[in-house]
Amino acid sequence: MALTKKGEFWYGTTSGDTQAELRSYSVANRHEATRFAASKCSSCGCRTFALQSDEEAGVAIRTCTDCGEEHLMGDSADHLEGSEPETHECVCENEVFELMSGVSVVEGTHKVRWYYIGCHCVECNLVGVFADWPCEAGDAAAFLAKV
Repeated sequence: MALTKKGEFWYGTTSGDTQAELRSYSVANRHEATRFAASKCSSCGCRTFALQSDEEAGVAIRTCTDCGEEHLMGDSADHLEGSEPETHECVCENEVFELMSGVSVVEGTHKVRWYYIGCHCVECNLVGVFADWPCEAGDAAAFLAKV
């Protein structure tokens, strides 16, 4: 399915739809995401999560909906102290998402410049960027391996 706009929100059904919305958002933010990775639980393989983040601190935590494992995303472990992550909720009040991370990189390098977390609501199919922040996390491939 292609992205469909209903009111002020975008809806889709595939990870490609989430990635497209993430890219559009990042272009408008003037730090275009060029590398992407979908989240998958390293313990059980599940692809749905609850998400908490603190954009000011640069922290994101995903909690697997099957096994309950919490995972610090990207370089969040480096910024956890003093952070106050808050739970994300969809406009339909659901708190379960498929997650797609995207990063922009410093021109001419592989170093992360900006981090985006795109969410696909498993209840109503809303897609959107629920968190983003400037990020100096080093190598983009290593960073995205931890989302």
